[in-house]
Amino acid sequence: MGKVLAVCVSERKGTQKKNVNSARFVEDWGIEGDAHAGRWHRQVSLLSHDRVEEFRARGAQVDHGAFGENLVVEGIDFKSLPLGTRFCCGEVILELTQVGKECHSHCAIYKVVGDCIMPREGVFTRVLHGGTICAGDELTLLS
Repeated sequence: MGKVLAVCVSERKGTQKKNVNSARFVEDWGIEGDAHAGRWHRQVSLLSHDRVEEFRARGAQVDHGAFGENLVVEGIDFKSLPLGTRFCCGEVILELTQVGKECHSHCAIYKVVGDCIMPREGVFTRVLHGGTICAGDELTLLS
């Protein structure tokens, strides 16, 4: 079980996201108002809080959303989970569709932060059932 620490969105792909603390997740679409929403396999991105803290320990000052992640979650190591893993947060059900991603010629995030951990640590999901997720909510793995 994990705890959602931040819910982040952005208007453009490849940019840092801003923590909005709460958002509406739309089935087979993603987060309402987020640039990555659409009918594809990378609707919502997740990043383990521990990985962000490891990056901060190297001296970086980064806010939640700095790596383009939608959800920052404490207590789950996402990259160790197999594709198809499902998560539940309130009414929302997410399905893991991709681990890591290619960083296209040092995106805007890399240029601002000096590194981007999403290609190594981030995971992507699609929304199987919609609802609202807020910072402080519990995210559980479904068996």
